[in-house]
Amino acid sequence: MSPTRAPVLFVSHGSPMFAVQPGQVGPALAAWAREQAPAQGLRGIVLMSPHWMTRGIGVMTTSRPETWHDFGGFPPALYELQYPAPGAPALAEQVLALLQGADLPAGADPKRPFDHGCWVPLMHMYPQANVPVVQVALPADVGPADVYAVGQALAPLREQGILLVGSGSMTHNLYELRREDGPTDPYVTEFCGWVHDTLMTGDLPTMLDYRAQAPHAERAHPTDEHFLTIYFALGAAGWGQSDGPKPTYISREVQFQTISMDAFSLQRGPTCNAAP
Repeated sequence: MSPTRAPVLFVSHGSPMFAVQPGQVGPALAAWAREQAPAQGLRGIVLMSPHWMTRGIGVMTTSRPETWHDFGGFPPALYELQYPAPGAPALAEQVLALLQGADLPAGADPKRPFDHGCWVPLMHMYPQANVPVVQVALPADVGPADVYAVGQALAPLREQGILLVGSGSMTHNLYELRREDGPTDPYVTEFCGWVHDTLMTGDLPTMLDYRAQAPHAERAHPTDEHFLTIYFALGAAGWGQSDGPKPTYISREVQFQTISMDAFSLQRGPTCNAAP
């Protein structure tokens, strides 16, 4: 019996404080993982985080990645957290082969640790850290179509029970970050609403041109690395193709008035059950 095709996930990982302040999205991600992608049904996770950017596409190949606290100025308890999930060198070699087979420049990084764009959301989803994880880098100086192509290249891994995850942020304007909760800023609502509606229509050309077509795009993302990882998930799922899936939203929480924590899954076919 072969494993069922794994789903694809986009998750907003928020501030590092998300690790200890889960809000609504933390429990929602935990429930989704239990119901739609349980640990016993997965053979691994391949995750792209905007906190690792390289020329070409870096691929983590270590068997024991360290937990990197790649931030400063937070409470001491945050720096004590560890996420000891194993790496997966054999899976990493498959990732490299698929990328290189698609004529995408990729290289191994045997020392790369987990950055917080990886370990923070996974702490909520798989708190026992019992699913092997391979991080892939967001290639520097590329656009949405290029990142979509990376997801497409790795899509065959889903047939082996590999969960593909784009970790980013639906909005990411740290210049306007507020330290307290309050009413959501209207531009956040309008931008996220446009993304939701575009995703539901399956309009790939419009989505790829978000910078010109989405309302408040430059305000929502003064730099776009935290949004580009959404295209990794869309490419991996075949979203925007003739038979592509529509997203199922897991959370639409907004934290600190401007940071959208939207998360959604993309799935065609049955959900991921226990692997043999």
